[in-house]
Amino acid sequence: MALTKEKIKYFKEKLEEEKKKLESELGQVGQKNPDVPGDWEVSPAKFDVDTSEEGELSSAFEELENRNAIEDSLEERLLFVNKALEKIKEGKYGICSGDGKDHPIEFKRLEANPAAMECMRHASEKFTL
Repeated sequence: MALTKEKIKYFKEKLEEEKKKLESELGQVGQKNPDVPGDWEVSPAKFDVDTSEEGELSSAFEELENRNAIEDSLEERLLFVNKALEKIKEGKYGICSGDGKDHPIEFKRLEANPAAMECMRHASEKFTL
């Protein structure tokens, strides 16, 4: 069953809210890459290489690795949220075409993950060996 206009509006609001939150969280670990639209760069922690002790440098590099992992995860999620918002604009939101035939994504799946691009069956097939 296709989503009603009210349900699509509901999910659009959820996605826009999540987008703002993700962009805010990304802003805490980095900044937008001016050369690549939609890309973010990690801001390294500030430290002075010349005066820092070895332990401080090690901690700074560890923090940079952690910030990179966080940035990658947030940026990937933002990409999915933006794709879902684009699907809403195209009038194709909530539709899975995993087997070449368009069919609705389950409402409970969209409730759990408004940025879902596939129905539960097709999503689970990706994780089976």
